[in-house]
Amino acid sequence: MGFTLSYIIKLFITVFISLILTPFVKIFAVKIGAVDQPNKRRINTKAMPSAGGLAIYISFFISTLFMIRPTLNPEYTGYIVPILIASGIIVITGLIDDVKEIKPWQKSVGILLASLVIFFFTKSHFDTLSIPGILPMIKFDTWLSLPLTLLWIFALTNAVNLIDGLDGLASGVSIIALTTIGIIGYFFLNVENVFIPITIFALVAAILGFFPYNYHPATIYLGDTGALLLGFLISVLSLQGLKNATFVAVLTPMFILGVPITDTVFAIIRRKLNNQPMTSPDKMHLHHRLLSLGFSHRAAVLTIYGLATVFSFIALLLNYAGHLGTILLIIASLLGIELFIELVGVLGENRQPLLNTLKFVGNRGYRLQVLEKFNNRKHKE
Repeated sequence: MGFTLSYIIKLFITVFISLILTPFVKIFAVKIGAVDQPNKRRINTKAMPSAGGLAIYISFFISTLFMIRPTLNPEYTGYIVPILIASGIIVITGLIDDVKEIKPWQKSVGILLASLVIFFFTKSHFDTLSIPGILPMIKFDTWLSLPLTLLWIFALTNAVNLIDGLDGLASGVSIIALTTIGIIGYFFLNVENVFIPITIFALVAAILGFFPYNYHPATIYLGDTGALLLGFLISVLSLQGLKNATFVAVLTPMFILGVPITDTVFAIIRRKLNNQPMTSPDKMHLHHRLLSLGFSHRAAVLTIYGLATVFSFIALLLNYAGHLGTILLIIASLLGIELFIELVGVLGENRQPLLNTLKFVGNRGYRLQVLEKFNNRKHKE
C-alpha cells in the first residue's frame, strides 16, 4: 500500500484543521489560565498563552480516527485507538501542569499511566534485540520488556520536553525527527507496518498547522500539553520500529532524536557535577548557551534545526552502512557531539576535557618542533 493522492489530500486537510484550531486554542488557554508568565527561568518577556499542544492533539485525533481510519484495514482501529487514549492521558496531564504547574512526580504518574496503556494494549514493546554477526536475537520476557519500554518512553518524552525553551524549537525538531522516522518506516519496514508511517505523517501534518503560530516570534507556546505529547508520540512511534530489533534499529531513533537526547544527557551530567537535584531547572541548556554566546533567538533555533537535520542524515546512513561503517559513524558522531558541547559550554567553561587534550597535544607538538629546530641549529654550530 502506498501513499495515494487521497492520503496526501487528507494530510493537507489535517494541516488546515490545525491551522484553524490554533487561534481558538489560544483563546481557550487564556480563559483557563494556561499562560506562561515571565520569570528568571523563561525566555519570554510577556505573558504567553500555552497549551498549544491541544490543537495538535485534536487535529491528530480527527485525522487518524475520522479521515485515515475508514480507508485502511479494519485492524487500524485496534492500532490507533490505544495510542489516542494514551495520548489523551498525556494531554490532560500536560494541560493540568500548564494551568497549575504540578510537581515532577505528578507528571510522571500521568506518563506512567499512558505508557502502561501502550504496553498492554499495543504491540509497542521493547522486547527483542540483536547485533548482526555479534549477538543473536534475544527475546526479553515481560518482566524485562516492561521496564525497558517504560524507560524508553519516559526518556524520550522528557528529552523533548526539556528542549522546549525557544519559539518553535521543540515543534521544529519534532517535525524533523518524525519525518525521518516516517521515511525510514516507509522504506525499511514491511508493508504490513504501513500504519506507522501513515500515522507519523498525520502527526507531522498536525504540527505543521500549529507551527506558524509557534515559530519566532511565537503567539502561542506548546506548553507541557504539547511538549509531553510530542515526546510521548515520538517515543511510541519510534518504538514500533523496534519489533525484532537489530542494534541499528535501536540506534536509529536515538540518532534522530540526537539533539534532545544529547541535551538531556549532558543536563544530567552537569547537575551531577554541580551536586544539584536532577529535576532542578537551570539556564545551561543548549539553547540557553547559544543565546549567551550572542546568537539571536531565531539564529539559535535555526542552528539547532541544522544539528537535528545532521543527526537525521546520520540515522539514514546507519540503515545503509555495513558493520565497520556503523562503528565509524558512531565514533565520529560521539567525538563531534563532545567537541560541540565543549565549544558551546553546556557543561561549563572549565569542563572541556577533549579540547584540553587537543590543546595539550597541539602545544606538545609545537614544543617538539621548536626543540628540534633548536637542536638542529645547535648541531650545525
